[in-house]
Amino acid sequence: MSYNLHHCNPPSKEKEGLIDVDAIAKAIAQQKPDLVALQEVDVNTKRSGSINQAVLLATKLKMNFYFGKAIDHDGGDYGVAILSRFPLSGQQTFMLPKNNDAKAEQRVLAIATAEIAKGVFIRFASTHLDAQRPEDNRILQAKEINRLTAKESLPLIVAGDLNADPSSESIKIFDSNFTRTCNDCGFTIPVINPRKTIDHIGFKTGNPFKVVSHEVIPERYASDHLPIVAVLELKK
Repeated sequence: MSYNLHHCNPPSKEKEGLIDVDAIAKAIAQQKPDLVALQEVDVNTKRSGSINQAVLLATKLKMNFYFGKAIDHDGGDYGVAILSRFPLSGQQTFMLPKNNDAKAEQRVLAIATAEIAKGVFIRFASTHLDAQRPEDNRILQAKEINRLTAKESLPLIVAGDLNADPSSESIKIFDSNFTRTCNDCGFTIPVINPRKTIDHIGFKTGNPFKVVSHEVIPERYASDHLPIVAVLELKK
C-alpha cells in the first residue's frame, strides 16, 4: 500500500487544522496490508499537536515502523515512513538530490528489509518526489533512486507519491529499472473527481514478483490523495 497522508489533515478540515490519525488508521486497516509506504508524515510538529504520527499509526495498526526524516518542520520532523506487518531491519534514509531553487524541498528515500517468511527477505522503500511544476528535480531524484538500488540483491519494492504521471520523463526513468504494478493506472488525486495518477508502486525489473492486482481505494475523507494497494506474489 502507498498513501500520502497530508499529515493526517483531512482536506475538508484544512482550515480548522484538524488532525485525524484515526481516519488514516481506519483507511489502512480496511486494506489489511503487509507493507505500507507513507508520505507527508509529521513527527512532533506544532501543526499536528506535537504527536508522533509514525508511532501512533504503527501502534493503532499493530505494525512495525520506520520513519525517514526529510526536513525540520514547525518544531518537529517531516518525511516518509514504512509500516510493516513483518520484522524490519537494515533501515536507511537516503537524501535525494535537488537543484539550487530556493523553493526546492529536500526529499528522501526510506528503505528497510522485511522478513516476510522465515529466512525470506525483501527490501521495501517509501519515497516522495519533488512537487514543483518543472520536472528537473523529479528527474534527478528518479535517477538517484535507480542508482541507489542498482546493486540491490534482494527483491525490492519502491512505493510512493512520485508527483508525476505515467507519461512524464521522471516516470520513464523510473520504469527503466522498475516494473510498476499497473499500466493503465487509476487516478489518485484529487480525491473528488480525480484526474491524475501520481502515486505509484513498482518492483525492480527482473525480481520474481507476479502482480496479482492493483487498486485505487476510494477513501475520500482522510487525505488529499487516494491510497493505492497492489497485491504481489513472490515466486519461489
